[in-house]
Amino acid sequence: MSDATAVPSSPQVMSPLECFYYRERHSPDHPCLVQPVEGSYYTYSWADVATQVRKLAWRLSNMGLDKGSRIAILSKNCAEWMMADLAIMLAGHVSVPIFATAGEDTIRYVLGHAEAKLVFVGKLDDGPGQVAAIDESITTVAFPYPGVKTTYSWAEFCHCESFNDSPLPDADELMTIIYTSGSTGSPKGVMHSYGAMAWAGAQARTDLALGEQDRLLSYLPLAHITERVLIEMAALQSGMTLYFIESLDTFQRDVQQCQPTLFVSVPRLWTKFQHGILHKLAQKKLNILLRIPVVSTLIKKKIRHGLGLSETKLCASGSAPLPPVITAWFEKLGIEICEGWGMTENAALGTACLPFRKDKIGCIGRPWGSVSLKLSEQQELLSKSPGNMMGYYLDPERTNEAFTEDGYLRTGDKAAVDADGYYSITGRIKDIFKTAKGKYVTPAPIEAKLMENNFIEQVCVTGAGLPQPVALLVLSEEAQEQSKNQITSSLQYTLNKVNGGLESHQRLDHLVVLADPWTIENDLLTPTLKVKRHVLEERFPEVIHQVYTEKVAWQHHSN
Repeated sequence: MSDATAVPSSPQVMSPLECFYYRERHSPDHPCLVQPVEGSYYTYSWADVATQVRKLAWRLSNMGLDKGSRIAILSKNCAEWMMADLAIMLAGHVSVPIFATAGEDTIRYVLGHAEAKLVFVGKLDDGPGQVAAIDESITTVAFPYPGVKTTYSWAEFCHCESFNDSPLPDADELMTIIYTSGSTGSPKGVMHSYGAMAWAGAQARTDLALGEQDRLLSYLPLAHITERVLIEMAALQSGMTLYFIESLDTFQRDVQQCQPTLFVSVPRLWTKFQHGILHKLAQKKLNILLRIPVVSTLIKKKIRHGLGLSETKLCASGSAPLPPVITAWFEKLGIEICEGWGMTENAALGTACLPFRKDKIGCIGRPWGSVSLKLSEQQELLSKSPGNMMGYYLDPERTNEAFTEDGYLRTGDKAAVDADGYYSITGRIKDIFKTAKGKYVTPAPIEAKLMENNFIEQVCVTGAGLPQPVALLVLSEEAQEQSKNQITSSLQYTLNKVNGGLESHQRLDHLVVLADPWTIENDLLTPTLKVKRHVLEERFPEVIHQVYTEKVAWQHHSN
């Protein structure tokens, strides 16, 4: 680790700490973080952040920890999350973010596997229960929010001197270990270097044209690679201002306060936004209003304002495929949603649909700058970039399996590419299953077609070993206002329409409506709201294998 001046050595790609030093010196009064607390918004300038970070770093540096010790952050997004992360870097340690929704078993596993020496604990839904998973030998520090008992309070830990050095880690030095939230087995610790994270943040800044004037709302988990790169790393590179939400209940208020210029979300939230709009304005009435030129402009403006997106220059969706019908629906309202694809192992940057093209709805776009993609003989998408991981922590065997001989990352996604170089994901290789007839079924495209029905909120196509595949689904809020007969009729129509476009072995035998939603809390969704297909299959074998006489079956009691 060398020592750095406050002036960046490269105007293009600076390490996260180099960005920090630069902002600290050149933009001390510029707003960096905005944190809501009990309805009031507190703004931290870069100077405020630097003061706090340097105190945290001094304390960490004087705890007798070995260089490169793993320090965890267990909290929902907040200003202190980013301060703690910077302090961990400054003190020469390795950050280990843990999803705020993680259960006790996951927390215990990650802390043990990473041999964490300290845990920053923040805003949690089940603070006491989650903190109970932290071994008593591990030091804990609480962010300044009520709810948990820790070794140190935030005020106690920060009551100290300031760390005055400005070290600069080598590009190939380990910066963070991000544990993936897989649907089966123990989480894998993805190792990323300072160089990879610096490249990813700089690439996001460049390709998204971000600058100091931009504002982003940080509400998707910072423990996830997408938020870490497109929000935290990009903010360090560009100097833009990050806003946080106080809680899910204040989400709309906090979006309005931020007025984001870039808004990144996930498919399930875009679907919820759509249902919210249709709840206030029925589709038939909306169609009529959008056909009247002057009224159409006013309606689109009102909807954008209601969502808090009046000043948004770019909307994006990632983490899972967004049904093309949803993208097209928002496009008619003047809200263009660019899809992208990436994974923890390649620092979230694989492809992006930039700029938005109506004729490419359903694609994940073209490669980001410096990203090389190709397809294997099995049509698996292979990726190589400066953002590729160093490997899996303490797992050389899995690391070797993850890469091809020529250094490409095996993504596990099946894909196709068109004549213009736009890629489309056609399914996950591990999600493809074989029916009793020996035929393979790829569920993702079928699920996307089913999601065109507004009554469907969540869906999972399954059927390994069955004569024909089936689909499990959860109804949307909009469906709750309809009669069972109306919903059944609508779902029957959708089933017939979807089956009409499928090959015989792909056609769904029936749909099963489950009574209970799939959530993070009941372990049927990942922290980024992706359906845990394998958990569903393990939890509902009787439902999946039961023989139904009707094409739309209702399962009233889930176990």
